[in-house]
Amino acid sequence: MKMLFKHITSCMVAALLFSTTLTSCKEEDIGNVDDIPGLGGDQYAKGPIDKWIEDSLVAPYNISAKYKWDQFEFGNLTKNLVPPDEAQVVPLLSTIRKAWTNPYVEEAGKVFYNKYSPKFFILSGSNEYNSEGSVTLGTAEGGRKVILYGVNLFKIKGMAGYDPGKDSSFVKDWFLHTIHHEFGHILHQTVLYPVEYKNISKAYYQGGNWINWSDADARRDGFITAYSSSAFDEDFVEMIAMMLTEGKVGFEKLVNSIPEGTSPHGVTKAQAQAALRQKEAIIVAYYKNTWKIDFYSLQKRVRTSMNKLF
Repeated sequence: MKMLFKHITSCMVAALLFSTTLTSCKEEDIGNVDDIPGLGGDQYAKGPIDKWIEDSLVAPYNISAKYKWDQFEFGNLTKNLVPPDEAQVVPLLSTIRKAWTNPYVEEAGKVFYNKYSPKFFILSGSNEYNSEGSVTLGTAEGGRKVILYGVNLFKIKGMAGYDPGKDSSFVKDWFLHTIHHEFGHILHQTVLYPVEYKNISKAYYQGGNWINWSDADARRDGFITAYSSSAFDEDFVEMIAMMLTEGKVGFEKLVNSIPEGTSPHGVTKAQAQAALRQKEAIIVAYYKNTWKIDFYSLQKRVRTSMNKLF
């Protein structure tokens, strides 16, 4: 089963998908739900979960999370979604805090993180299944609101039924990759990366045809994932997400996994590896020159936190 991303710049929505078919994205204006009375989901006695969110996210970072059910938040009332198991909420948000928030705060400072981080997480217990057979795993809107699906499937070390092999990869590729991918979009939409990046693999971007590739196929043409071949911006943030969540050793392993010979597009192993190295170098320089962040130090912090979780 292939892991797929889709980012729709025009409606500021990015979706992480598992599918062999491509779904469409359409922005529908349902108005300001917060101004409509009587919808329910917001009036309840606050308990330990709310206190954790207040103390761990709202107070230090001005980030809130909504786990009480309100399907209007998901923008499509026809989808069959279920509320998150409340026992999952703190472990999930704590994992995101440890593997995304803390590394950035430690490396770049709280002022930077508080200024650019999205401010609202919405949680769904189930996946969003689409008519084409695809599954929406997460969306981000306008750099402010992030929706995470499949919360009830989340497991890390110490939770009942945790499978180190399956669940660690699932959390890394589903939740953490999504967060780092989306934050990469926020950064480059604030200050664009160097134009030289677009020239590295310019002849090999696939647009919508990326869905017919495997990640291994894409690497033979110098892309870190199949989805990264869909567009310049997606290539840039996929590189960021993969470099951070895989760590330096994991990233090197992916680059070195490219086989001998040439791809169907005539790209040799040496050329594909060189393209990935060039992209890596531009990202490292972009973080340093634009944001005053040592990318490799950030990468180490992210992987160290993930190793403790898994």
